[in-house]
Order: sequence, then structure tokens, then C-alpha cells
Amino acid sequence: MKVLVTGGAGFIGSHVVDALLAGGHQAEALDDLSSGRRENLPAHVPLHELDIRSGKAAALVEGGGYGALIHHAAQMDVRRSVADPALDADVNIKGFLNLLEACRRADVRKVIFASTGGAIYGEPQEVPQAESHALRPVSPYGISKLAAEKYLAWYGVHYGIRHIALRYGNVYGPRQNPHGEAGVVAIFLARMLRGEHPVINGDGRQTRDYVYVADVAAANVAALDYAGESLVCNVGTGRETDVVAIFRSLRATLGADVPEVHGPAKEGEQRRSVLDPARAARLLGWSPKTDIEEGLRRTAAWFASEG
Repeated sequence: MKVLVTGGAGFIGSHVVDALLAGGHQAEALDDLSSGRRENLPAHVPLHELDIRSGKAAALVEGGGYGALIHHAAQMDVRRSVADPALDADVNIKGFLNLLEACRRADVRKVIFASTGGAIYGEPQEVPQAESHALRPVSPYGISKLAAEKYLAWYGVHYGIRHIALRYGNVYGPRQNPHGEAGVVAIFLARMLRGEHPVINGDGRQTRDYVYVADVAAANVAALDYAGESLVCNVGTGRETDVVAIFRSLRATLGADVPEVHGPAKEGEQRRSVLDPARAARLLGWSPKTDIEEGLRRTAAWFASEG
């Protein structure tokens, strides 16, 4: 199948492109390169340098002959969404609608949407959080992802676009950008490799469901190949890991001589997040293959090699 991956030159999107190619699909990338990099992609993969809000991006979707759209392009900085919720909505809702309208006009029959687990569910009422958990986003970013899921469902009902929304845990791995609103794994590695000491927010016992990027890419391919009805699926491990454990594991892996330094807790930071991946296993035949220890070793090796 010919597939367009938005955000395809970015951290997760480029791994999705790799997995599509390995699965025998034809892949192209759409990316404005605000955070993505051309070098993340194989040289032969076409890259369309466009903003998803633009008429040119819509024209590409309409005229590209794609069988499916895998949507990763987004305003992903939670803090920026709080500072400028209008921008967040403009990119994450209006930009997505621009592409969905193009899919409707071009009769693109399948859309895979990169959503979020923790930012949609909020602080857990029960763990692990299944797809039936209450949806209580506490940031404009989480709200925009939930709104996009709802629009996607509406397009499914009214225009027959089959879709799967994948609610990611905390994705980490090679190619992650350690700057801005990045994942803690990338931030800690970059600072340790520079001989600096990372700062752990608060007591560091806040937990997340860390899922390795290659496993996330495999979930996208499984969703693309899935022939059933539209659905929402968590993409996580069902395992909680706290920030202190991440810090200590990375320090030991690198052999870094850095102290464990704690700073003030981040105001409003979610305390726990862990996703139930049972539905993805049951319906998509997907389950994570990389445990946190192995994933951190691979990620540390990549960051060190980029040095």
C-alpha cells in the first residue's frame, strides 16, 4: 500500500516509515522540518516539506494516490499548549481537519492517528488505564488530541473512513530530540553525555509507561494491516517506571559520574500513568517486544554514537 506519514521525518514518524518499508509498503513523508530531520529518512523516501494546515498539504493528500494516511505531525509541547492554546488547536485540530477533508475528497479509506494515553486519561482512577477509562485531559494538548479523535470518529460515521487512534504511552528511543518538551530519557542522556547532571523534578517517583519507539512503529503497521472496524487502542507496556529508576539505569549504562540531583516538583505534573495494552494484543496482534532495560541500553548506545 502507498502510505503518507505526516511528521514522517520526526522521531516516531521516521521509525514508522522504516517499519512500513520493512513490511513491504510504499511510504512517503510529509513534514515541515520544524523538529524533524531529512537524515532520519532513507534517501529514496520522498519528503514533502509542507505545513499540514496548508492548501498544498491538502492537495498532496488529494493527488498522491495514497491508500492510507498515518498522522503524526503535531504541536506536541504540552507547556507551549498551555501558553498558546490557540496555536495548539490550530495545528492539532484545524491542521488535522485539513487533511481529513482531503482524505474525504480523495477517497482515502484508512487513517491511523497518533493520539496520547496519559494526556487524555489524566490522573488514573484505576491502573492500568484501559481505553474505557474516564477521559480527563488537563492540558490544551490533551484536549486537542481528544477533539481530533472525536472528529476522526465523525468522519468514520459520515464518510466511511476506517480509522484507528493509537494512544501512546511515553515513547522513547533513537532519534528523539533532547530539546524542548522532550522525553526524560532523551534529556537525561544528552546531559549525561555532555558531563552535566540532569535534574529530577520533585521526588522522582512519578511514573510513566515507557514504550520503545520500534514497538510503537510496529503498532502502526499492525493497525494499517488490521481489517476490522474502527477502534481506539492503547500502545503501552502495562508497566510503570519512575523517573529515579530511569535516571539510575541510564547512569549505570553510561558509567556516568553524575550525582542524583532533585529540583522543585513541576506544578500540575501528573503523578502516575500506565496503559493497559490488552486490546491491541487481542485485536491487532500487537504487543511490546522491548523491555525497558533493553530499550534504555539501545537508546543510550544510539545517543553515544551520535556524540
